[in-house]
Amino acid sequence: MESTQALFQAIQEAASRAVWSQGVELVRAEAVSGQRAEAGEVVLRISTRQGFKAPVVTLYPEDEDWECTCSGEENPCAHVAAGIIALRKARKAGLPLPEPAASSGRLRYRFDSQDRNSLSLTREIVLGDKVLPLEHSLTALAAGRAKGPRFDADARDMNVERILGSHRQPVLPREAMAQLIDALAGSGRVVLDGEPVSISSEQVLPVARVVDAPGGVRLFVEQDPSVTRTFGSGVVLAGDTLRALGDPRFDGREREQLPRGLFFSNDQLAELVSEVLPGLEARIPVDVQTTRLPATRQGDPPRIQLTTAREGNRLVVLPVVVYGTPPNARVDAGRLVHIQGALPLRDLAAERAEIVGLERGLGLKPGRRIHFSGPDAIAFAERLRTWPGDLVGDAHQAFFTAPRLEPTLRVEGNTLDVDFLLPEDPDSGRPPRQRAVSAEAVIGAWQRGESLVSLNGGGFAPLPDDWLTRFGHRVADLLAARDDRGEVPTCVLPDLGQLCADLDQPPPPGLDGLRPLLENFEGIPSASLPSDLRAELREYQRQGVDWLHFLRRAGLGALLADDMGLGKTIQTLCALESRSLVVVPTSLIYNWGEEIERFRPKLRVSVYHGARRTLDPESDVVLTSYAILRLDTDALRAEKWRTVVLDEAQNIKNPESQVAQAAQSLRAEFRIALTGTPVENRLEELWSQLHFLNPGLLGGRRDFQNRYAGPIGEGDQEAAQRLRERVRPFVLRRLKRDVAPELPPRSEVVLHCELSAEERDVYDTVRAASLSGVVESLRQGGNVIQALEALLRLRQAACHPGLVPGQQADRSTKVDVLVERLGQAFEEGHKALVFSQWTSLLDRVEPALRTAGIEFERLDGSTRDRPGVIKRFGAAEGASVMLISLRAGGTGLNLTSADHVFLLDPWWNPAVEDQAADRAHRIGQTRPVVVHRLVALDTVEERILELHARKRALSEAVLGAEGTGSGLSRDDLLALLEE
Repeated sequence: MESTQALFQAIQEAASRAVWSQGVELVRAEAVSGQRAEAGEVVLRISTRQGFKAPVVTLYPEDEDWECTCSGEENPCAHVAAGIIALRKARKAGLPLPEPAASSGRLRYRFDSQDRNSLSLTREIVLGDKVLPLEHSLTALAAGRAKGPRFDADARDMNVERILGSHRQPVLPREAMAQLIDALAGSGRVVLDGEPVSISSEQVLPVARVVDAPGGVRLFVEQDPSVTRTFGSGVVLAGDTLRALGDPRFDGREREQLPRGLFFSNDQLAELVSEVLPGLEARIPVDVQTTRLPATRQGDPPRIQLTTAREGNRLVVLPVVVYGTPPNARVDAGRLVHIQGALPLRDLAAERAEIVGLERGLGLKPGRRIHFSGPDAIAFAERLRTWPGDLVGDAHQAFFTAPRLEPTLRVEGNTLDVDFLLPEDPDSGRPPRQRAVSAEAVIGAWQRGESLVSLNGGGFAPLPDDWLTRFGHRVADLLAARDDRGEVPTCVLPDLGQLCADLDQPPPPGLDGLRPLLENFEGIPSASLPSDLRAELREYQRQGVDWLHFLRRAGLGALLADDMGLGKTIQTLCALESRSLVVVPTSLIYNWGEEIERFRPKLRVSVYHGARRTLDPESDVVLTSYAILRLDTDALRAEKWRTVVLDEAQNIKNPESQVAQAAQSLRAEFRIALTGTPVENRLEELWSQLHFLNPGLLGGRRDFQNRYAGPIGEGDQEAAQRLRERVRPFVLRRLKRDVAPELPPRSEVVLHCELSAEERDVYDTVRAASLSGVVESLRQGGNVIQALEALLRLRQAACHPGLVPGQQADRSTKVDVLVERLGQAFEEGHKALVFSQWTSLLDRVEPALRTAGIEFERLDGSTRDRPGVIKRFGAAEGASVMLISLRAGGTGLNLTSADHVFLLDPWWNPAVEDQAADRAHRIGQTRPVVVHRLVALDTVEERILELHARKRALSEAVLGAEGTGSGLSRDDLLALLEE
């Protein structure tokens, strides 16, 4: 009760008054129900009136920590507040938490084809074998204004309610029907004329075909051949899937002529190829069924030709997109106009790039004649002098004003001075090298997009545009980083050194030791690997270790942001020295301890966690959680650490949070942050992590917002590039697809799953019952069938208690770990294959994925449309997960759109698993593949992995290559089942 009271006080203090009041209301509304309480954690579910997916709250009373699955911004949220209030109330009264409400029905959507031209929609409630009509709106039911059978309505159902709006007629208009099709895609709760159908959000478009015709070719469009039935409101049936008709965006001429067909003579084929077909291909599929189209020749790329002329005191400029030197074609009003020679193949993407460059560089649009006068003419003429494009005419040379400012830079120690001076001119009577304007004024004018700056003594001088284009942003960053004495911090010395090098200036003192950071990390010396390291590092991992050691010696922090599965942990372990602090999420403490024991066995490790935690002064590495860092800030910052590591460093993404401030206060010679997602929502998250690593690198929060976050949020790509360059020395991020140029590597990860107390009871019971007499019978040469049956039951109990005959269980640790990892992979843009030999286990994975909001496909022996499933999954917009039975999908499939493979139940023959993994790791795969083996701790599954190793080692010794035996021998069974 004491730990519950302490957690109650911690949450009450951390929650806002409004959040706490909402939590009280939820408890009064009896919205809190208990799910489970075990091993220092209490899991509760918070119901909502609307029937939405209920948020799950996990409380850790001993650690004074909490979690919630909602997506709210507040932490703690109202659900957490309700959970602790209800828990404290129940424990004070000595009562258990309320049981969850019994499951109820779901909504089904029934389409009926009244005739070939219309579809009507009816919403139904499916309660077991009963089907009842939905007689009231969900809004009315949720608000209590109407009553009806109990059923669950999720966010999809509420979205459908919103779409239907005031459309109370069963036949919906086209726009509403398109939205409805999109909302119901993948729901699995739709029937058409009584038969289940799928719904896809992928719209159906007409197909353009080019076929031979006498004297030329004919271009026409027709309906997609997959369409078998067309309804009103823009809906079609393609196979067994309802889809909306897409808009091909035809103009009036295309809409009228393309269905009938357009004829192009042989003399017009160039126009067809260079202009007509590219425009169609951007909108609809194009099927070319003729060989008459000429093989187009790629000529010179498009470029901007800029003509200048003088009209009195005005400068006239006309930019044009042209092809060839001299031009043989120009673009006029969007059409290619022939000038001379052969017609070039038009490159619309390159034209757009040139146009963007023209707009960004000079603010002009091709084909528009622009007149400049006065200061604008002077400014524009100056810009033209440094513009690298093609100029015709020299009229702009007549426009000038005061001499161009000359920038100077002086570095003394870490002190930086920047001046902009007028050149010496004896005839003007001006003092030599006059300081006519401050650096801040020049930079300010340039950042505002001005081309002239007002001089201190009167008049305007052109800005040194070329110099500022090359160095202005870097100078602005350095000026912002200076303190009141004009000194810059060590972490910006690479920027200052790069500026000095570009300007042929002597480098600042101390830069030589950081020079590799300016040279793409080339020249970073190889670091000595720990003598106790038990791992073979890949080349990129070796480079990461060298980089970490280099930054350590330089006194700078490191953000290692490699993609998931590239070995951030092993690289970090190579950089750990006594005494180090590693801060990780609570769920990863065990993994880190295991990794250190596996790869750095000589390091003494202690865990600073739990109710009786104490700091071990003799340990080399201290493992703790973010919750403990927040609670025990004073104790941890009192230590002087050689190295502090933050794993999953996005935990300090909010610089105002207590945990971020606690991390900032730690004393360390070297700081490392590990994360695969350094930015999740806002750029301020990156600022917070880098402020922990290298304070001052990105200035203050407000300065960072003004110079980086704000412009980048508005689409400023140059600002984004500058930020990348600024943080590049301190951020190392390698993606799987970038690590290997050919067939990418396949790495394997063992995900250890610790059984819950209930699961352990089931497993131990099955083991005791199954092995009685089996091992002795095997030793005596008895039949192996009984042993195989025992092995089967043990493997089932290790995966999910519900697989064991006679056992009832809704969840398992292994499924929870799987869904968590799939969520991480989905957020990072990956697709995953999940293999199991049991379809019954896949049946239990499906509801967990739905609860987590993860879309999936499934392939097993009962799948009828295997090609359709594979095609949908392979599409970029397809589901992120495919559930596959080993028997149905272990061989013969190419699923290279996935780069993560999860093996739910280890099989005794590793060849079967290798074949499954090869569905993703094969020719055509462009990204490294990570194979995750989920293994329950202290179960027969660990023995199976040992059997894998023996089989592989034996095969390699005999065959000289990797392979596996094909049988499970009596000795193998004994190795698996013996105590």
